[in-house]
Amino acid sequence: MAQLAKTASPATNALDIRPVAGAVGAEIFGVDLSQELNDETIAQIRGALLEHLVIFFRDQDITPEQHLAFARRFGDTVEYPLVKGVEGYPDIMLVIKHEHETVNFGGLWHSDTTYLEKPPMGSILVARELPPYGGDTLFANMYMAYETLSDGLKELLAPLRGVSVSNRPRVSETRQERMADSAKVTPETVLTAVHPVVRTHPETGRKALYVNGAHTIRFDGMSEAESAPLLDYLFKHQTRPEFTCRFRWEPGSIAFWDNRATQHNPINDYHGFKRVMHRITIAGEIPE
Repeated sequence: MAQLAKTASPATNALDIRPVAGAVGAEIFGVDLSQELNDETIAQIRGALLEHLVIFFRDQDITPEQHLAFARRFGDTVEYPLVKGVEGYPDIMLVIKHEHETVNFGGLWHSDTTYLEKPPMGSILVARELPPYGGDTLFANMYMAYETLSDGLKELLAPLRGVSVSNRPRVSETRQERMADSAKVTPETVLTAVHPVVRTHPETGRKALYVNGAHTIRFDGMSEAESAPLLDYLFKHQTRPEFTCRFRWEPGSIAFWDNRATQHNPINDYHGFKRVMHRITIAGEIPE
């Protein structure tokens, strides 16, 4: 009986879910991610993720093994294709900026690895070492980005497909230090994928704008020059302040975002300080 009570206890209390902004994001309280969670609790967390698109946890103390165990309740974990993972944990990516560095990894608005045929479902980022201030992360709601477009533009975008590459200069610069010390591929490697400009979320059925300034270089069948005016408009539109939230990291903070319907931007405002994060990526599907 004691064992049964222990197994069931996490489901006896509903999670405390508190939105952090009108558009996107919620903090979840009342759960310890270092523990093995039952199916009902995992279902509540997944439901919160689908509703709020990015969810945050505070005051969590988890090991790499516990980080992996939690992530694998939501799908298969996959390695980052360009940079080696943490020693002994290839599926955990080390997101680090050293004190002497002036560029932070992925420091611009983007969706993760859209240059893959199957971009990730989501990512779970754990704070390991933080600067005394700065290093917040912005998130944006791509459902809202799509839904606020005019009917005419929605009609124009409906049949279009975007070409994503891994070597767009703006994002390549942000991983230059990590490619120098832990690259998995040669510098000339270019990964490319083509995806719908407007994708339908496989779980909610909602439509999201699925281009991003870090990886999308053109529309399929068009040149970069022809694509640039419309893409530049979409990149600006996607990150309007009313579509976003801002998360301030603290020791023990964790963020879990749905990569299919969000973009994120880690702010690079902590020069002279070290910031260390562990990220696990969860496998996704071919966008439709």
